Amino acid sequence: MPGMRGLTILVATDDTARFRAALATAAAAAALGARARVFLHEAAADLLVARPDADAARLAAAGVPTQEQLLEIARESGVALIVCQTGLARAGLSMETLSAGAEAGGLVSLLGTLGEDRLLAF
Repeated sequence: MPGMRGLTILVATDDTARFRAALATAAAAAALGARARVFLHEAAADLLVARPDADAARLAAAGVPTQEQLLEIARESGVALIVCQTGLARAGLSMETLSAGAEAGGLVSLLGTLGEDRLLAF
């Protein structure tokens, strides 16, 4: 949809169900032509560490994308994945330990570039 406002989603916890919802929502917005960003705040930074998805078999059996597949769909759709620098430091993580395609950022820069985007929190 031409002229569609962008969507910025702040993931505030390390809840995988909320993260999956954020990824699916961002990918849908991107598919409609909107700028889409997912910001993983503090504890949520850990969600980008590659690890086995405990729900993968159940999701696959139901024909639902796994978290890894949703991450790939989001990346392919052009969704920007931004991880909180404070969250990285708090968890003792580095960018090298996270899923490919993520970038580091902070709330000030996120809000400073929000523009006319809609802001959701999960």
